[in-house]
Amino acid sequence: QTWDELMALTQQIADDGDTAWCIGLESGAATGWVATDWTEETLLRTQPPEVYDAWVAGELPFSSPEVKGAIETWSEIWLNDDYVYGGRDSIVTTFIGDSPVGMFDDPPKCWMHRQANWITGFFPEGLTEGKEYDFFYFPPKDPAYGNPWLVAGDEAAMFNDRPEVRAAMEYLTTPESVSGFLEQGGAMAAQQTATPEMYGQETERKIGALLEEATTFRFDASDLMPGEVGAGSFWKGMTDYVSGAADLDTVLKEIDDSWPK
Repeated sequence: QTWDELMALTQQIADDGDTAWCIGLESGAATGWVATDWTEETLLRTQPPEVYDAWVAGELPFSSPEVKGAIETWSEIWLNDDYVYGGRDSIVTTFIGDSPVGMFDDPPKCWMHRQANWITGFFPEGLTEGKEYDFFYFPPKDPAYGNPWLVAGDEAAMFNDRPEVRAAMEYLTTPESVSGFLEQGGAMAAQQTATPEMYGQETERKIGALLEEATTFRFDASDLMPGEVGAGSFWKGMTDYVSGAADLDTVLKEIDDSWPK
């Protein structure tokens, strides 16, 4: 229910001789984005949403105490070799899709993995949600900031204002337009009129119920930033930091310097 409880569980698993977490950062040319998600999650749990918005807009630097503090928060897990399977060195070289698989080894190599709901598509076949695996909401750190949700999604844009194009765009505002995705699993509807019955997987139905308790929604920050930052220096900087190739202050300054003037 709380960040402190999550850290206590992490330590308890370590005390029992196991590693709590499986984490992987490798994603080809996109290596590093998992760390950007953790930064966004922790910033929303340690600062007001207005701080997050200022950061996205380039008004709050990466080297600010707020953003640096968010990174230092998740570093308590990532950089502790007692907490992560394979230790810090394995994070950068482990493919994102392979990173949760250790939870299903016998005996398990780890017990927890943080990722969006699409990650179940990388789980071994034949597993049942609620039996071989389950999930919980990434817990808040400060009750003052409620239950924030970090989301990402796909967008559609109309380039030709013709009746048939407008009709297609209007159709995309209905939950029926995404019913196939909802039935298959791994996606959530942005349409507020979507009902729990439209989800074909129990995981998404449970996530939908949790979404109703959200106090704040924010879109993925790195996706909203200029490409050379959000899909460039931010990814690279987090990879350099986690691998130990550069210290955090150096990385944050380099990201700030890369922001378009």
